[in-house]
Amino acid sequence: MKVRALVILSSSLLLSACANLSAGNLFSHYASQNSDVYSEVKAGNYKSAESELEDSNVGGPILSNMEKGRVSFLAENYPQSFTALQLSDKAATELAQRSTVSISESANQAGSLATNDNLTTYEPADYELGYLHLYLGLNYLQKNNLEGALVEMRRANQVQEKAKKRRQQELQEAQDKMKKNGVQPNLGSILSQYPDAGKTLQAVQNGYLLFLSATLYEADNQLNDAYIDYKRALAVNPENSEIIDATIRIAKRLGMNQDLRSLVKQYGEPKVIPKGQGQLIVIDERGVVAAKNSWRLSLPLWDSSGQVRFYSVALPVYKNVRVENFSPLILDDQSLYPSLLADTNLMAQNDLSERIATMVLKQGLRLYVKDQLSRQAAKQDDSGVANLIVSLWNIATEQPDTRSWLTLPAQVYSSSVNLSEGEHFIVAAGKQYPINISANKRTFVWVSRQGNATTLWHKQLGAIQ
Repeated sequence: MKVRALVILSSSLLLSACANLSAGNLFSHYASQNSDVYSEVKAGNYKSAESELEDSNVGGPILSNMEKGRVSFLAENYPQSFTALQLSDKAATELAQRSTVSISESANQAGSLATNDNLTTYEPADYELGYLHLYLGLNYLQKNNLEGALVEMRRANQVQEKAKKRRQQELQEAQDKMKKNGVQPNLGSILSQYPDAGKTLQAVQNGYLLFLSATLYEADNQLNDAYIDYKRALAVNPENSEIIDATIRIAKRLGMNQDLRSLVKQYGEPKVIPKGQGQLIVIDERGVVAAKNSWRLSLPLWDSSGQVRFYSVALPVYKNVRVENFSPLILDDQSLYPSLLADTNLMAQNDLSERIATMVLKQGLRLYVKDQLSRQAAKQDDSGVANLIVSLWNIATEQPDTRSWLTLPAQVYSSSVNLSEGEHFIVAAGKQYPINISANKRTFVWVSRQGNATTLWHKQLGAIQ
């Protein structure tokens, strides 16, 4: 009878015959499998993390290439970063354009019902899609291709809207499947453990993306588009000094007199850039976003007869999220005063809160399928050995879906200052970086800091008008 139990398990594996099938995805979860990479990036060991990721495909073509693209960018391996992010973009685009579920994905989903969600194709979060195009844009900017960077800024807004609609559809489909099988989990007992990340715009919109987009539009003299994104960025971060000054500056140039009166009344007159000086705009990425943890709990399920049974399930959760402190950047012996642009931890927690209802519904359906496998094994083997084998399989493969873009920055800040023409120096982690400032021109500096490591480069963004 043990053979029959093995046949049952083999059948579930055949259903899972997909690119994501591996011992790691069956018996572990994404954050656990990538703990070494995560630790390396957090410590600033970019080259070691890049080496760890070289042959990895744990997260599939979308997520694995996101990780590779981000880590290679930190390691200053820009061609490799661009290639990886393009591959991720291609896979994400194909997923978004797929009108019907493919045969292979149907097998993935069916197999996941006997194992866990790690076997399904990864559906990137809205904020992750935004970051994907943001880093593609930064790759273009690093290569002095402003036009390519602006294309990515436009795409970022489009893909996030489409992703939100797909997620809403997925929730409805999960609810319909649960009703069809006559089982219903107690969502209230689970959702109470996932507090709302906050209804502020910072939890759902990326101020970093909006500010970068507006800055690049202004550099290309597309003032209407710049003004729209500056105003959106201001709604997300109403106390950010750089956004306030830029919004007022563009309102003046466009002759938006009504808006201008309201902005000046609320914030006062912006800093004037003296003739002959240049403006330095600094983007300062800090730390690494929190990783999801595993949370095991008992989930009550009611069947069609009204009977309740409790099952052990594993769900992803953010626990004890802490932000690493970094000292201010030093410019010419003076500290830069930063303003918050984006809190990736907040966006990640909000995304999980939005997804968790769908996850719990899928878990309920999975438990129903696994329970049917156990009952079938029990009927075929009076000794209980087969049922024990299936039960142990169910427990071992019950893994949370902790997939997320683990190498993103935890928080992003901005700062700006007017400087005289010539060479200036930024100091980060004890290392000095020269920055050339041109008269009446704007200079963009990108900095990312993890552990004691820093990646920094700068570009000219055109004349100040």
